[in-house]
Amino acid sequence: MKFIYAVSILAGTMIGAGLFALPYITTQVGSGVILLYFLFLGLISIAIHHFFGQLALRTEDNLRFPSFAGIHLGPWAKKLTTCTGIIGLSGSILAYIILGGEFLSGIFGDVVGGGPFEYSLLYWAIGAAFIFFGIKAIEKVEFLGIVGFLMVLFLILVRGWGDINPSLFLEVGEGFSGDLFLPYGAVLFSLWGAALIPEVEEELTGEKEKLKWVAPVGIGLAVLIYLFFIFVVVGITGAETSKEGILGLVDHLDNGVVGLALVFGILATFTSFVTLGLTLKKILWYDLGVHEKIAWAVVTFIPITAFVIGLDDYIQVISFVGATLLAIDATLITIMYQKYRPAKYKLLTYPIILVFVLGIIYNIVYNKDIILSFID
Repeated sequence: MKFIYAVSILAGTMIGAGLFALPYITTQVGSGVILLYFLFLGLISIAIHHFFGQLALRTEDNLRFPSFAGIHLGPWAKKLTTCTGIIGLSGSILAYIILGGEFLSGIFGDVVGGGPFEYSLLYWAIGAAFIFFGIKAIEKVEFLGIVGFLMVLFLILVRGWGDINPSLFLEVGEGFSGDLFLPYGAVLFSLWGAALIPEVEEELTGEKEKLKWVAPVGIGLAVLIYLFFIFVVVGITGAETSKEGILGLVDHLDNGVVGLALVFGILATFTSFVTLGLTLKKILWYDLGVHEKIAWAVVTFIPITAFVIGLDDYIQVISFVGATLLAIDATLITIMYQKYRPAKYKLLTYPIILVFVLGIIYNIVYNKDIILSFID
């Protein structure tokens, strides 16, 4: 059960905001392109998580990524990863707040009233309370949440079987002449759980030899769920797929099935929100020596402040976080691992580093207008 819970913590955290963006992105670039992205970035993601797992086994417990970087690369790396960790995890939490509000509004908006903005505030407030307590309060919910969400996807498949047109999945994106880089940040975001590796290692106390299998199993499970979800949603809604995936099903399936999907969508995103919030809290608390309650306040108020001032496009948020901030962390993890085992893995690690560095440069150049407007 420790191994199952460890896998569910990793996979359950991955299966969040990234999942719901994938059908829409698939309609923009085509199914062939999205499959190639998952194959390529999936293998790289498994490698990165393996690298970090090996580092975690050789580093003191109760430390998080910035301390890892400081120990293995020096003070400059600790400062850099502290910045990328705070901004990146805050951005991830922001994405869950945006999406959670959309889902809650889809369930209660017509009955109780209120829009996505108000429900995002409610979603955040409940999550902030959970972050105050700890991972033991939600680890079993992660496991049950994955099982429940798979059941809902199966129910959508059964109830929408007559509406699923496989040709829609194959035809979307035909004639696309836009940016083929569009899926990069979102797919990387959806496959990222490295920040949770220290949590996973703690969960495997007494069975840490199993850590090397957590990433392949967890990431493989996440990819299968993603592809299944993309096929079902795009097969039903085609080019009309909505940005958050589920709400676009309303015109094709009965409200009961869609409502159930929204409930488990909330659960999938909420558990990821809380788990990443706990990770960021522990970075501030364990690695930087910030008082626990102050760390909690920082973790919970940075993303909600960003949301209130107008950062509310969740695809844009996860794309930037994945392609820039997570890519920086992945590069540093690879450099740390290369330093630990340089001779045997040079041919593997250098191309991985090159992929992330080029991705970072391209994403910054591509989004320069957005970045400059935000700074102004």
